[in-house]
Amino acid sequence: MLYGRTGEQAAVDALLDGAQRGRSGALVLRGEPGIGKSALLEYAAERVGAAGAAGRDWRLIRVCGVEYEADLPFAGLSLLLGSALDRLDALPGPQRRALESAFGLAETTEGAPADRLLAGLATLGLLAELADGRPLLCLVDDAQWLDRASAEALLLAARRLDREGVVLLFAARDGEGSFPAPGLLERRLTGLDPSAAAELLAAGAPGLATAGLRYRVLAEAQGNPLALTELPAASAAEAPGAGGALPLGSRLQLAFHGQVSRLPAATRTLLLVAAAEESGELATVLRAAESLGAGAEHLPVAEESGLLLLFADGRCALRHPLVRAAILQRAPLGERLAVHRALAAVLRERGGHDRGSWHLALATTGQDAELAQALERVARRAEARGGHAGAASAYERAARLTPDPAAAARCLTLTALGELDAAEADRAVALALRAAEQVRDPFTRAVLDWVRATVQFRRGAHPEAHRLLLRAADSGIGAPERARLLLQAFHTAWYLGEEQVVGVLERLAALTLPAGDPTAPLVEHLLAGIGPVFAPAATEAAETSGASEVSEAAGAVGSDPAARSVRECARRARQAGADGPRDLVQLCGATLVTGRDDETYRLAGELIAEARSAGAVGPLPTLLFFLAEAELFHGRHRDAELAVAEGLVLARDTGQPQWVSQLAALDAYLAALRGDGELLAERVGQSLADAATAWGAPGAGTSWTQWALAVHDLGQGRVTEVVERLVPQTAGFTRHHVSTIRSVPDLVEAAVRLGEPQRAEPAFERFQEWTRRIGSPPWARALVLRCQALLGPVELAESGYLAALALHEGADRPFELARTNLLFGEWLRRGRRKTDARSRLRAALEVFERLGATPWAERARTELGAAGAAAPTAAQAGPLAGLTPQEEQIARLAARGLSNREIAAQLFLSPRTVGHHLYKAYPKLGIASRGELADLIGG
Repeated sequence: MLYGRTGEQAAVDALLDGAQRGRSGALVLRGEPGIGKSALLEYAAERVGAAGAAGRDWRLIRVCGVEYEADLPFAGLSLLLGSALDRLDALPGPQRRALESAFGLAETTEGAPADRLLAGLATLGLLAELADGRPLLCLVDDAQWLDRASAEALLLAARRLDREGVVLLFAARDGEGSFPAPGLLERRLTGLDPSAAAELLAAGAPGLATAGLRYRVLAEAQGNPLALTELPAASAAEAPGAGGALPLGSRLQLAFHGQVSRLPAATRTLLLVAAAEESGELATVLRAAESLGAGAEHLPVAEESGLLLLFADGRCALRHPLVRAAILQRAPLGERLAVHRALAAVLRERGGHDRGSWHLALATTGQDAELAQALERVARRAEARGGHAGAASAYERAARLTPDPAAAARCLTLTALGELDAAEADRAVALALRAAEQVRDPFTRAVLDWVRATVQFRRGAHPEAHRLLLRAADSGIGAPERARLLLQAFHTAWYLGEEQVVGVLERLAALTLPAGDPTAPLVEHLLAGIGPVFAPAATEAAETSGASEVSEAAGAVGSDPAARSVRECARRARQAGADGPRDLVQLCGATLVTGRDDETYRLAGELIAEARSAGAVGPLPTLLFFLAEAELFHGRHRDAELAVAEGLVLARDTGQPQWVSQLAALDAYLAALRGDGELLAERVGQSLADAATAWGAPGAGTSWTQWALAVHDLGQGRVTEVVERLVPQTAGFTRHHVSTIRSVPDLVEAAVRLGEPQRAEPAFERFQEWTRRIGSPPWARALVLRCQALLGPVELAESGYLAALALHEGADRPFELARTNLLFGEWLRRGRRKTDARSRLRAALEVFERLGATPWAERARTELGAAGAAAPTAAQAGPLAGLTPQEEQIARLAARGLSNREIAAQLFLSPRTVGHHLYKAYPKLGIASRGELADLIGG
């Protein structure tokens, strides 16, 4: 029976009741040791057991984190899901392979570690499989001791739970380990109120000797349920005046250890082995204990004491995590070392070399070259399984054990890389600095600079990241390695300004790369495509520094059409061994910079399909961002919204704040086009949440948010705000950014409407020069003509608008076509040519309504009224208008004939969640079957 936990029990009950109706949910219980977290997990287990007895069957799986297990990748997850391995075949191929690799059931390709993110999505799929036919309760106790890989997989799955009928309950202790769970519901348990504490004490120790002793226990326990249960006997045995000065956790450990110390020596040894053995395998515990003078004959005493629990499946567990802590922390050092040696021998004998090596390392107090090499092998296997935190720990321990300084430096470097992959930024930097003191060869020092640069870039400290990358590139390493560093430096330079971009391009132009190197086509394409865009800046830099590599390289390579073809570049890079989604993603951004949005659309679509097929989740947010930009620029606003919605979820799931910022900002712009001020404000806040960087510069999505806010103001007629926002933006150090460049026509329109056209002229001159340098594609030339019609003499306005419209007609950019029709119609109406104006305004209105651009549609309606025409009734919304982005995305895939399982694999959802969204979509669409869906939407 639980005392004083009515609210917490109600929260658990709500989750369990929801799961019986097909809903999923997760809850994290936090609090100090003994506060009642484990008791609540047991309450949930008992409730589902009672439901099963009443005919409502549940499936229950559980795992407990163990401190010694925290460095073994996927150890917790394999214990939790071990009973479900027969269901792996139900998962999509990439997800199945990720879990097989994580659990050591399959070898990974050399140099291709298991994708931790994909393992998390596979965990979701396997949980959904286990919940097929009956709800699933998953209990995770002592979550702070889960290995990092298991924790990441379970948390990602928990955040994506929807309609699987799964309940995930985590219990995490305060003050030890770490279990951050952003995005999940949490409840913090505090001490019981005095009334509940007195009830629990009376129930557990009804014969407490004196009222004074009872009050002492109540005072010391401070409402901690475990203390109220364990301290009465310990307090009664103490001398008067003893105790009370120790922290509660230490007092509880003493209480538990007092129970242990009264047992026979052999039983204490057996309990110490059980505390040190992390998996609970009774056979392993007994075998190790036998070598230390204890054995199965001592089990009954340990079990009768209530400290050791035995289970029918051949496992054992200590009664409470504090029992384990008390036994381990208070055992003499010599005994602990002997236990770890005994466990290492048993595990190695049985083929558990990784676990055995860990125990042997725990038993070693000096240096040991052979063990250091064994730990390096453990680390490499951990990396291959995606366990970067475990690999880092193994490398660091190997560095301490090896007597070879060079090997120690190498291991420290690998430790820093592992911590970087495990997202432990501070440790990665500290280890990189420590390793740099012992490293002499240029390549390793460059790797350490790259580690530090990557951390600084993620933190927004772009100048420091840029400095470190350039230093590494200039450290005497080979040209291919320099190219890789400089390609990343191009990214940091992008956030610093044109001068820094030109500097990187000059360094790239000076490289001589082997023809078969995968970076060679990428460098060539960057120079050929982006070099001319920055040619004036490069010329100015050359005059200052005497260098002119960029201009020369751009002139030489730019004359070759094949070199400028992104498709040809991608083909050559792939032939040289480049990984498609990861290595070619930068090409998508480069083509946007050069205005070749159609190439971005095609390449991003290909890479996204490739990434989905391979299960490469990491690059998808970046690729979806570029795809959404291309969709937006082509006037396919709803398609852009769908790409952004998926990318934003994946960016959050995969911990990519840069792309959360960019995607949220792009979604803010789309909201501004629709006139959705509430979502605009929400997305701007999300995009700028981490914008306060270490050096005070704007965050990644700032340029897009500024344009979004300006477009919203423009749609509402607040032209002063538009000009005040965009003038500094288009003149600042991010004036070369895609979103800033393309905001110039909006600035021109606002400045003209404000009556201050001169304020937009410098930005327009740069925009006009940019269109010339990218080859004056028709869509860009049309925008130039529109701006000239606004800015130029009245007598040339009509010819400018007509020329712009002629170019728009073949450019597949309906929104810009409608914008030009609207401006031309307004100009005609002001010139009292109302008949001519009406046809232009009606054409604009039709497009705005089709695209859902509400503010622009209202403006066109108002203008039509002023032109003497009744505005036509609003166009009927398309068949998918009432669906959420996820419902629409699923409906489109279903209309193409994909099954729920195939859709789930593509969108990284569970099949049951896909089915739920289709179930919600059908009534909105007025249909009842997949066949009708295909007829309505078309495959």
